[in-house]
Amino acid sequence: MSAQNATPLLIVEDDLALQKQIKWSLDRFETVVANDRESALVQLRRHHPSVVTMDLGLPPDPDSVSEGFKLLGQILDVDPNVKVIVLTGQNDQAHALRAVAAGAYDFLAKPFEPEILGLTIDRAFRLAELQAENRRIQAMQMGDALGGLLTRDPEMLRIGRLVERVAGSGASVLLLGESGTGKEVLAQGLHVASKRSGKFVAINCAAIPEALLESELFGYEKGAFTGAAKTTVGKIETAHGGTLMLDEIGDLPHSLQAKLLRFLQERTIERVGGRHELPVDVRVVGATHQDLRALIKEGRFREDLYYRLAEIVVSIPPLRQRQGDAVLMAHAFLRRFAQEQRRGNLTLAEDAIQAIEAHAWPGNVRELLNAIRRAAIMADGARVGAADIGLPAPSPAAEGEAPARSDIDLRAVRELAERQAIITALARTSGNIVRASELLGVSRPTLYDLMHRLAIK
Repeated sequence: MSAQNATPLLIVEDDLALQKQIKWSLDRFETVVANDRESALVQLRRHHPSVVTMDLGLPPDPDSVSEGFKLLGQILDVDPNVKVIVLTGQNDQAHALRAVAAGAYDFLAKPFEPEILGLTIDRAFRLAELQAENRRIQAMQMGDALGGLLTRDPEMLRIGRLVERVAGSGASVLLLGESGTGKEVLAQGLHVASKRSGKFVAINCAAIPEALLESELFGYEKGAFTGAAKTTVGKIETAHGGTLMLDEIGDLPHSLQAKLLRFLQERTIERVGGRHELPVDVRVVGATHQDLRALIKEGRFREDLYYRLAEIVVSIPPLRQRQGDAVLMAHAFLRRFAQEQRRGNLTLAEDAIQAIEAHAWPGNVRELLNAIRRAAIMADGARVGAADIGLPAPSPAAEGEAPARSDIDLRAVRELAERQAIITALARTSGNIVRASELLGVSRPTLYDLMHRLAIK
């Protein structure tokens, strides 16, 4: 069996004689052992077991279950996917049920039957492997416009559904939003959902000098200008059959706006120095952080080009307006960078979570991504604090302040408060339903019912 399991079984037991007995009865598994909470956490971070058996009564007070429950919580903090099997005394069913409610996979009473324990561990390993495979498949699949987005914000979910609806059409889409809000991620999602056979090609209109931008977009014929040693295909042709993203379209030089408008009207291009029109099938997605209507009034952007680009307009809210998304993304980014840096299982400390929630994130998702990447490299321990992210520790909330206004629709106020509390709890706990229900002070069935009623995914 040990050859089949990618990770060892961790046995946490302070009674050394019983520890040896358990290890001997499970000799077909590769095992590692620990006899207290601290050594268990060391083994957990060193070996990353997917299954753990543990006694609730651990030193320094083996007659109490406090140390065991503390360890259970810490194990699930490090990796919520670990299957913990609690071994209890015959008269400890209440503690066993409490452990399962806190996130344990199963429990067995001592003295246990080795065969039953072995079967329980087998099932736990198989479930862990299936869930890990599902996570790998989900990570690889980008089957819809939300595939590259991490969000529970209602407005972002609505935007995702909108993008999915228009993906199958050939309509041009204009994405508006501050820098770093995820415009390119949405554009890529639109391309994937469209099932277009060609490539997704992006070009930043603000990053290329005006003298070179025309040839970058439309390509050029051999001998069209000094240095044009061969015919070169432009970005528009490269995206034939696919999607072309024109990022920072507001910075497109006025001289090129007329040529781009002609392409959008005729769906043909003419390379620089060329004499023949070439038909091109391309879905165009424009993106900008600028106010194009203001640029039109200033004479810096063509109104007819705007209406050609803006068949569908999508306004992306900044990160500070997305309820719970900053912490949700921070958890996910930290897991990714911890894996890339081979740092084991890094987790966000409470002060980091509060600091992330309090920060305005003027650089949006890009700023958050860079902050978490830096923290994954610089953090000393397994817990990433506010200082590691480069944010000030949050100050205590002011008490006794009256709200600025109140709504008279009590049901709407209550539902809004419930939605915000649930989304915040799910973000703080990285989607762990057990821990979110504890944070909210409700049972898991109640939380599921609320999520269903409020349409929270």
